[in-house]
Amino acid sequence: MRKFFESTARIITAIIDFFYPLCKQWCSPQFFRYGVCGVGNMVLDWVLYFIVYNFILQHRMLHLGFVTLSSHIATLCIVFPITLFTGFYLSKYVTFTNSSLRGKVQLLRYVMIVLVNLLVNYAGLKLFVDVCGIYPTPSKMLITIITVTFSYFAQKYFTFK
Repeated sequence: MRKFFESTARIITAIIDFFYPLCKQWCSPQFFRYGVCGVGNMVLDWVLYFIVYNFILQHRMLHLGFVTLSSHIATLCIVFPITLFTGFYLSKYVTFTNSSLRGKVQLLRYVMIVLVNLLVNYAGLKLFVDVCGIYPTPSKMLITIITVTFSYFAQKYFTFK
């Protein structure tokens, strides 16, 4: 499985690096890769959020027996594990490839940063949707801008240092 991840990452990296000369004067290759991977994972997050919220849950509450989740929070809980995996994969194998930390340490640190982001997402959705009355998808997009900025610096200087 590791070979599959590594070979897929080489292909993704080659595609991203093909476009790097267009931005070479403004950023480093690592920052460019992080940006492209981050945007790709963010778009995946938004698309999955939209699909799950509108077509799978159809704006309905999710009743789990012991707790009932509002549709926008249930959607977050469904989409989160998927984008957690794809984000770690892209960070480890495409963006921060020179880290000398063991994979388990990287994953633990990555999950810690993502859990902070999850709390920001939860609080932000509750605030924007429930208090301010903003639609869930645009609310999610606004929150993503905040968490992406925090994540870059946390991943670079903590998770994959």
